[in-house]
Amino acid sequence: AVARNGVIGRNGGLPWRLPDDLKHFKELTMGHPILMGRRTFEEIKKPLPGRRNIVVSTTIKEIPDVEVVRSLDDAMKLLSGTSGPVCVVGGAVLYAAALPVAHALELTELDDAFEGDTSFPKFDKSQWRLVSDVRHEKDDRHATGFRFRRYERN
Repeated sequence: AVARNGVIGRNGGLPWRLPDDLKHFKELTMGHPILMGRRTFEEIKKPLPGRRNIVVSTTIKEIPDVEVVRSLDDAMKLLSGTSGPVCVVGGAVLYAAALPVAHALELTELDDAFEGDTSFPKFDKSQWRLVSDVRHEKDDRHATGFRFRRYERN
């Protein structure tokens, strides 16, 4: 999820609790390879079930039940021949590396700004077209309203 001010993280975690966003994330990623940076993996602490977990790191050599590669290029080579989507799930450095080669963006865009220390990389929205926009109002389980948006490259 991306706050109105671009924030995606704070102190190694998320600055919000959005159960329906976590459910949406699971639906989008289940059965697909997921790529994440070392710090993102350290936040979640274990491989996510039902997905091929690949961690991009220059410092970690091995993680049980996870494939470790040194770069996004190495991850793409590892996944060559894989059909279906490859999901980049964080963090900011990996998002920035993957944006130039991404075909689609699945973003949860929050109504509110949040304080944080990690931001989603800036990208040129004119290179993307909005193909899906589903609204979720603020409620007793969600401190802010948000939208599930899918963008595809022009």
